[in-house]
Amino acid sequence: MMLQLRLIWQVVAWIGVGLLLYLSLTPRPVEIPVEHGDKYGHTLAYFVLTIWWAQLRINRWHLVGAFIALGVAIEFAQGWTGYRSFDYYDMVGNTVGVLFGALLAGLVPNLLHAIDAVFHHKTTQHFKSI
Repeated sequence: MMLQLRLIWQVVAWIGVGLLLYLSLTPRPVEIPVEHGDKYGHTLAYFVLTIWWAQLRINRWHLVGAFIALGVAIEFAQGWTGYRSFDYYDMVGNTVGVLFGALLAGLVPNLLHAIDAVFHHKTTQHFKSI
């Protein structure tokens, strides 16, 4: 089954990576008003990215390696900025998110196809009515 709006979903995936990089390297990080909230944020961000990219039919184990490497690289970059800090626990949160995302992607491999079908149907109906 082919994604009808594949290009859009790929653009969304790359926007997600860009947003992750921006939020990870900005001088003023987003504050989550919960104890260790930033760790939950790391886990959630990497979970969402991994499951989204896996839905694009990219080998999820390659994604695991790539996103874990990205998380490690970002932590080192944060340590070099002078205004952010390097944190091993952030890397753990990133990795947990990646692994959960990869596992869930294996359980729901057609999630994006369902979303794609809904949006494709709605856009097709919209343009037919014009």
